[in-house]
Amino acid sequence: MTDRNNFCGPRRGYHHGRLKDALLEAARGLVAERGPAGFTLTEAAKRVGVTAAAPYRHFADRNELMSELARRGFESFGLKLEHAWDNGQPDATVAMRRMGEAYLAFAREEPGLYSAMFGNVQALNTPTSGAAADRALAMIHHACAAVLRQYGAPDTTARDLALQVWAYSHGVAQLVLSGHFANADTNAIGLMQQGAANIVEMAVRKAAVG
Repeated sequence: MTDRNNFCGPRRGYHHGRLKDALLEAARGLVAERGPAGFTLTEAAKRVGVTAAAPYRHFADRNELMSELARRGFESFGLKLEHAWDNGQPDATVAMRRMGEAYLAFAREEPGLYSAMFGNVQALNTPTSGAAADRALAMIHHACAAVLRQYGAPDTTARDLALQVWAYSHGVAQLVLSGHFANADTNAIGLMQQGAANIVEMAVRKAAVG
């Protein structure tokens, strides 16, 4: 818990004994600048100010570093979604809108982490990174199930609905990060919320017909 909070808090320089965190911080910056495939361990070491061999004290290779970066990202992401959900108060629909805001805010505030998390599914191949991703995305599933129940629809289709909402939200977030919604006239969060609402409405109507 301490490592995660430190990592996701204010940026710190490298101090003796904290090489692992410093390398992850450097990787986060490099991913934000160049994308998840745009750097090497040697470049991360150079940014930290250590030898090219130093990263291997903590990471077997670049893939292992990226998996740890993704794990920490998903843990932070999951906490933000959980906080936004706030036990579904005052109702599931309002809480889900807050989750949409939190989703987009995380992508904007942590472009390096977001890219590491979603840029390459191979980063989730370790038990710890995969479990962190599952826990975070389960929040979307949980919210969708609650929204369906609120509208009197069975929650048996909550998984499919969650995948649709996630795919749409991710698409908006990627467009924002790519600069396509830089125009002040484009309300990205409004677009995300309206799209999610439309997806939910279709799911409820389909359940009613079925």
